[in-house]
Amino acid sequence: MPSSLPSELVLIADSDPEMAEFLAARLRADGFDTALARDGYQALAGIALRRPGIVLLEADLPFIDGLALTRQLRADPATASLPIILVCAQPTSADKIAGLKAGADDYIAKPFDPAEVSARIGSAIRRHREIRESSPLTGMPGNDRILRELSSWIRRGDPFALCYIDIDHFKAVNDVYGFVRGDEFIKGLAECVYTAAGDAGAAPVFLGHVGGDDFTILCTPEHARPVTDFLNDHFAVRVRQLCDPNDVQRGYIEHTDRSRRITRSRLPTLSIGVALSTKRRFTDPYEAVAEATALKSVAKSHAGPYVAFPDGKPPSAKKRPVFWRKDL
Repeated sequence: MPSSLPSELVLIADSDPEMAEFLAARLRADGFDTALARDGYQALAGIALRRPGIVLLEADLPFIDGLALTRQLRADPATASLPIILVCAQPTSADKIAGLKAGADDYIAKPFDPAEVSARIGSAIRRHREIRESSPLTGMPGNDRILRELSSWIRRGDPFALCYIDIDHFKAVNDVYGFVRGDEFIKGLAECVYTAAGDAGAAPVFLGHVGGDDFTILCTPEHARPVTDFLNDHFAVRVRQLCDPNDVQRGYIEHTDRSRRITRSRLPTLSIGVALSTKRRFTDPYEAVAEATALKSVAKSHAGPYVAFPDGKPPSAKKRPVFWRKDL
């Protein structure tokens, strides 16, 4: 099993004990933990007690067959997202369709190649992990995935810029326009992040959604300035589209603070802190995140959109970014 995957518990529910033991031995050799069940009731008990990372269900399990058990697991919120692979001897197309409609993620035919089963298990676990770690609002990778990607860049020794992005005056948006419009601002910023990375020709690049109105862009140092410039330009356009016309015209949002006083907040802008591996050697991702966070606080001390770099100096671009546009 690939080293990027931590050990996962695989529950094998099969009425053939020799087959189950044989497969379990192979999976353990590939780095998985295993548990066995011989019928549908044992499978349910094992899932409740052990909380496996994935289950392999024989379609013809005694007492509760694989199809019925799959439907039951999908109907329970506690197990609705559990990866499920159905195993069947010589399945027909109708069998496979029925299994997939019941909610199975994959189908394996007996006799099977244990190496293929192990690969399918690893693939299913990775897919579900990506889904779990993605923001439900933007679909972008979340904190765990961001940290793993940053760790990879550090481990490889690749020079990087970690751009930590936050919306200024976002509380006024939620207070006046409501959380639905607030979500539109967050989704709008996500779209601007994607567009800015493309316009700046930033490659390689990794985009993440920390949560709320916080985002990250991981790119090469020479792309940090063009990416953040494009991002500020694109977001300014989106803000004018999302704010009420009267607020856009006067340049501020009026709202009531906690002391019930009428106050004015500027239209939302972005504060961005950029940690550069070319300025400081980072040994783990948390150091880089702490640096970017501190620089984001520096950016927030300035009025309007601001990008804070170490020493106040952005790295110079080695080449003109592709798709460069001066007018939006």
